[in-house]
Amino acid sequence: MSGNTFGTLFTVTSFGESHGPAIGCVIDGCPPGLMLSEADIQPDLDRRRPGTSKFVTQRKEADQVRILSGVFDGRTTGTPIALMIENTDQRSYDYAKIEQVFRPNHADYTYLQKYGLRDHRGGGRSSARETAVRVAAGAVARKWLRERHGIEVRGCLEQMGDIHCGRSDWSAVNQNPFFCADPERLPALEAAVTALREQGDSIGAALYVEARGVPPGWGEPVFDRLDADLAHALMGINAVKGVEIGEGMAVAGLRGTAHRDEMAPEGFLSNHSGGIAGGISTGQTIWARYAIKPTSSITTPGRSVNDRGEAVDMRTTGRHDPCVGLRATPIGEAMMALVLIDHALRHRAQCGDVVSTAPLLAPGPDH
Repeated sequence: MSGNTFGTLFTVTSFGESHGPAIGCVIDGCPPGLMLSEADIQPDLDRRRPGTSKFVTQRKEADQVRILSGVFDGRTTGTPIALMIENTDQRSYDYAKIEQVFRPNHADYTYLQKYGLRDHRGGGRSSARETAVRVAAGAVARKWLRERHGIEVRGCLEQMGDIHCGRSDWSAVNQNPFFCADPERLPALEAAVTALREQGDSIGAALYVEARGVPPGWGEPVFDRLDADLAHALMGINAVKGVEIGEGMAVAGLRGTAHRDEMAPEGFLSNHSGGIAGGISTGQTIWARYAIKPTSSITTPGRSVNDRGEAVDMRTTGRHDPCVGLRATPIGEAMMALVLIDHALRHRAQCGDVVSTAPLLAPGPDH
């Protein structure tokens, strides 16, 4: 299976299955000298891990990360960093009934068509369980970005079903199970998830992620545009079906006089393009949105076929999220951090000694 490595200079190679002994990754290209321990990585994993509230899957995984290599005397050595997370609560028997049945809108059918075999236990390699190692790798990237450049990456829930959330209180994001920055919407979110469980249904979600403090000049102007790589990273998250950079699809209804990010001696006057112009960072806040589909792992029966092509009624049992987007905020943050550290190192390699003659403009107002 190819396609398990992300990045150019800072690369992350992921391995493991949902119901195997462990999942993990190998980070290659991390600069030496970064102070790093499991304690730097664990908080982000704790934010993503299952079983943390009654509103998400009740699979109980400690998600304890181990650093196996690449760190000596508490500092990165510049050699590959191997991270491992053991699976301890698989309950594979929950999936015995679907061994010969294709779950609609899952990877069951496509995996069998591609590889001629599939791991039916929780989706195997296609399970969102794999995203834990992305969060672990992203924690390393975030620490380097914060310490070397003062960059802060953060995200929140923007929409669940027909409930729209604002960003009125960022301090609330890590104080509730929805990663919601709009505390007034919490009762509605709680009621909606409770109703979904009772109805045996699920719902989609949209999430927001941003990076503050990114200097101008990162990214490439053609194939490896910063916004293109960011879209690739976010679209590569399980169940993501849409990505917008800046105003995204809304630009179709805007005029140039409204959308252009005008400049003045005091700085940028707006940030509709998400902090990226011509594929290169402008020095403004980089922001994006990503939409996650409602999972089809629900208890309401639906139509499907088995591996003999016979019609069957499909009903998923086991432990599942009524909204898989509720745990996806740390994943989006991690993927944005991985893109940024990769482009930081690429920029340093080619243009680290460039002295720009352009004025350094102040970031514009929040969008």
